[in-house]
Amino acid sequence: MPEIASSVPDELGRFGDFGGRYAPEILVTPLEDLDATYRAVRDDAGFQAELATLFRQYSGRPTPLFHARRLSEHLGGASIYLKREDLLHTGAHKINNCLGQALLARRMGKRRVIAETGAGQHGVATATVCALFDLDCVVYMGSEDIRRQELNVFRMRLLGADVVSVEAGSCTLKEAISEAMRDWAGSFETTHYMLGSALGPHPYPLIVRDFQRVIGVEAREQFLAASGGSLPDLLIACVGGGSNSIGLFHPFLQDGDVAMVGVEAGGRGPGLGDHAARFSGGLPGVLQGTKSYILQDEDGQIALTHSVSAGLDYASVGPEHAWLRDLGRARYTSCTDTDALDAASVLSRYEGIIPALESAHAVAEAIRRAPQAPGKTFVVNLSGRGDKDIGILRENMPELG
Repeated sequence: MPEIASSVPDELGRFGDFGGRYAPEILVTPLEDLDATYRAVRDDAGFQAELATLFRQYSGRPTPLFHARRLSEHLGGASIYLKREDLLHTGAHKINNCLGQALLARRMGKRRVIAETGAGQHGVATATVCALFDLDCVVYMGSEDIRRQELNVFRMRLLGADVVSVEAGSCTLKEAISEAMRDWAGSFETTHYMLGSALGPHPYPLIVRDFQRVIGVEAREQFLAASGGSLPDLLIACVGGGSNSIGLFHPFLQDGDVAMVGVEAGGRGPGLGDHAARFSGGLPGVLQGTKSYILQDEDGQIALTHSVSAGLDYASVGPEHAWLRDLGRARYTSCTDTDALDAASVLSRYEGIIPALESAHAVAEAIRRAPQAPGKTFVVNLSGRGDKDIGILRENMPELG
């Protein structure tokens, strides 16, 4: 196993060749202030105790580790366990990071919060914590994602957020991030940017990863207890920006016998513009503050992307994932729209759990691998529930209408 240094990222926010802080000069000072504030609270017992109380009493941690027996028996191979982040308040793992960042915003005296969202789960979680802490909330969302995620848009507005439709480019997550960063450049004295995934300029990949590590910390303890002291053979999680997956993976990085697979959006197929599989179709480059793998055309322009799941529809990936991939510590594959839809149907029928379409990509990989892995154990991060995707599922499953 490659040696994984616990100190990464370095002081400049780099994971090997990836990461960093590629930001306009006007944002350097607020990023440095955020970095200093976060490093002060990492070891602050009062801050960590308040966050742990919110996790326990408000968002519903710990989430269960569920043995999917019927699905495992149906597949006839590996035993599959589901880390049930879908059972959290707001329906996904995003609340972990948002609660932590809300405490950071309060510590910095920022009363206004802005965020970007694709699938809407980060937007809902942001609006939720802003209501809880009495903060003003603005959420930027691409108009295509607004169309795909009408339920979450309504939830954000019900919670008091101002949802701003972004009409540029592909009208999805990349454009929403750009608009949020423009806002922040003009308002950082009073505004905290609650970035939702493990990407962007340093210190965001570090902050988001650390707030999401609770997933893997719990899963590791729960599996050890359930197995009598052994660890799982394989971890599987979907990878958009990469927060749910790095949250699961990170506490296992030193466990060399535990393999890790991240699943990207294979979309309609391998053609540029038909998917969001950065590792199979991308090259290293810089986008929106960080160096990582990016989907780009032959002229170096950022390519359009596609996924049936709005949360995976992004041209880049978190820099720590790029580092782990190049080290060989984690492997990355992709799942087509069709296979993700099929996996959502299979999990629903065999376990009574309707997954988010993002999570269905991870489930599809488990379904593909399990028959060839008898006696092995898989932990799949079920990062969100499928309520938000019912409209898309209905469009693609007319026989159920």
